Amino acid sequence: MIKAVLVDDEKNALEMMEWLLKTYCPQVEIQAMCSSAEAGIAAIHEHTPDVVFLDIEMPKMNGFDMLEQFENLFFDVVFCTAYDQFAIKAFRYSALNYLLKPVDPEDLKQTVQRIEQKKNPPVKEQFELLLQQMKMQSKSTPQRIALTTGDGLIFVPTADIIYCEAESNYTNVALIDGKKILVSKVLKDIDEALSGDDFYRVHSSYLININRIKKFIRGDGGYLIMDNDATVNISRSRKQEFMELFSKF
Repeated sequence: MIKAVLVDDEKNALEMMEWLLKTYCPQVEIQAMCSSAEAGIAAIHEHTPDVVFLDIEMPKMNGFDMLEQFENLFFDVVFCTAYDQFAIKAFRYSALNYLLKPVDPEDLKQTVQRIEQKKNPPVKEQFELLLQQMKMQSKSTPQRIALTTGDGLIFVPTADIIYCEAESNYTNVALIDGKKILVSKVLKDIDEALSGDDFYRVHSSYLININRIKKFIRGDGGYLIMDNDATVNISRSRKQEFMELFSKF
């Protein structure tokens, strides 16, 4: 069983989450339902849950402030939020769990399954990345990203990424130091997390860092030579749009 604490200042939201978990995730045992961050802190210390379903916007103390009260995070966190897509991007690149309100049952089931498969709770650096991005006013590419691998997380400066290559349900991330990291995310997820001025999807299988292009070779479709001398094809459907982007440099 997964021990859970629910924290949300809205009674209806708490009751709905309780119903969803009991209906679709019977492996989750709800140990406390709290209507404030202060009550949530007390319940977490009392019950030592495996996961906390946490609303972000609460009076007096919001969800982020609540988490800062814990020196060591021994539990997983699922943020329940009505934030817009810009904020959702921040959750994705920090590799933290989130559910959009109103919560979709399938999203909830998949989130609980991920928690069951995880070996370790999140680390504070993930929350620092999340807060840093959410405070930014522009939609520029984040400076760092948390990459989810088979045995944990790797924090990588986005400037060090040369390109990302799709590999079935995984993505290979090629770095400037010659390393490749196999990430347990599809390329679409990486693209959404890194979307901004610095990264561009040139092919269904490739997402590139445009600051790491060494040379563009014209021809049928055309291809790129990157800083690590790897070649990356440009799909015909993306060539014109890419050329317009490339002409700005």
